[in-house]
Amino acid sequence: MFIQTETTPNPATLKFLPGQPVLVDGTADYPTPQVAENSPLAMRIYRVPGVSGVFLGSDFVTVTKEDAAPWDHIKPGVLGAIMEHYQSGEPAVVTLGDEAVANVSHDPEDDQIVVQIKELLDTRVRPAVAQDGGDITFHGFDRGIVYLHMKGACSGCPSSTLTLKMGIENLLRHYIPEVLEVRPVA
Repeated sequence: MFIQTETTPNPATLKFLPGQPVLVDGTADYPTPQVAENSPLAMRIYRVPGVSGVFLGSDFVTVTKEDAAPWDHIKPGVLGAIMEHYQSGEPAVVTLGDEAVANVSHDPEDDQIVVQIKELLDTRVRPAVAQDGGDITFHGFDRGIVYLHMKGACSGCPSSTLTLKMGIENLLRHYIPEVLEVRPVA
């Protein structure tokens, strides 16, 4: 098995491409080992000292390291954990819950606007962000403000504010005049 790695705009995060599907549908964010219990793959990666975050996409694994830990020490362990996982035959995720669906909020009067926002995010934003090893999901819309959740390499990335303001906000405001601002949520 040959696993490629790619840098991301976030220097604390690397994207690992195993050359095989990781998740069949959606994404899974594991910002701590405590929430990774349903993912045999994430649990293996968290056993590598210095790992502080794991994010799973359709065909990639994004790993975030602790600031003090050098990639030269962490990368071989992560590569080994990913290879071990694929040799085990286990799924990457045992069960994937309704990720933050209960937290998504907007006024029912804004349903048409929200549909447009989600369509633009899904067709124009998320594919580009996935290239950098992350994901952005809709969290809510209230009085012209779009709330987005940044995951994977996007979470904590030094350029994430610029991405939100100059990229996503401008795109949404161009196509949807009701959008006034875009803000991140934790």
